[in-house]
Amino acid sequence: MSKKEQIIEKLKENGCRITKQRLMLIDIILENECSSCKEIFYKASKVDNKIGVATVYRMINALEEIGAISRKNMYKVECSGEGASEKEGWMILLDDNTTCHLSPGNWNKVVREGMKRCGYLKDQKIMAIKLEE
Repeated sequence: MSKKEQIIEKLKENGCRITKQRLMLIDIILENECSSCKEIFYKASKVDNKIGVATVYRMINALEEIGAISRKNMYKVECSGEGASEKEGWMILLDDNTTCHLSPGNWNKVVREGMKRCGYLKDQKIMAIKLEE
């Protein structure tokens, strides 16, 4: 399965509709080494002059949410053909000594669902998780 197909599948699993503009943005991100949302928007507006900056930002947030990209890696696609490596994401140790590996996208989903159920999150999206020092 190609990177593009993996991304589309993860977006669908996350409840995201796959539009022509979203497909175009995925292509731009995969084909270029963009360093900012503005750069992605600039390239996208050359292809479709009706695309808005907000559409680009929402797409970037959706891709971060599923663990496909990371802003710290300058919007480079991080998913691989083999899935997340053991070094990516979170290893959870349970009290019966079993472990569970969560990819960055699944970790985000678990935290988001837990926060919703506990009443901490309504319609917001998690932008970052920072450990207190």
